[in-house]
Amino acid sequence: MNAITISTLDYQRIYKSINEAEDSNSITEKEAQALAGELEKAKIVEPQEMPNDVITMNSKVKITFVKSNKQIELKIVYPHEADINQNLISIFSPIAAALIGYKVGDTIDWIVPSGPTSIKIDEIIYQPEAEGQFDL
Repeated sequence: MNAITISTLDYQRIYKSINEAEDSNSITEKEAQALAGELEKAKIVEPQEMPNDVITMNSKVKITFVKSNKQIELKIVYPHEADINQNLISIFSPIAAALIGYKVGDTIDWIVPSGPTSIKIDEIIYQPEAEGQFDL
């Protein structure tokens, strides 16, 4: 896959969340390294320069699991905002870590708890940067 695109704000806030989670032992070292590794490969842009078709923090997206053709909607959030019952998925979850920074039309091969899977990004329903909301 190509490098992901992350805003300067998301980059800083995700790293802060990783550090806080490591300090409180609420993320494993392997999970922290995997997410940090993705961030280190990212193209970093100012929030105002973020393309509208890229998944950012607080984006609500529609995705399809390719093998099962199951489509779901979810919102990628910081850990303290996560609520699986409302489809608010923590950036620390495998699926959110897989999606962040990719764009509509991308298909991502990723390892989730149930094993390898392919996820297609169908639509971004809401992206804060596209709405001029750069502080979320």
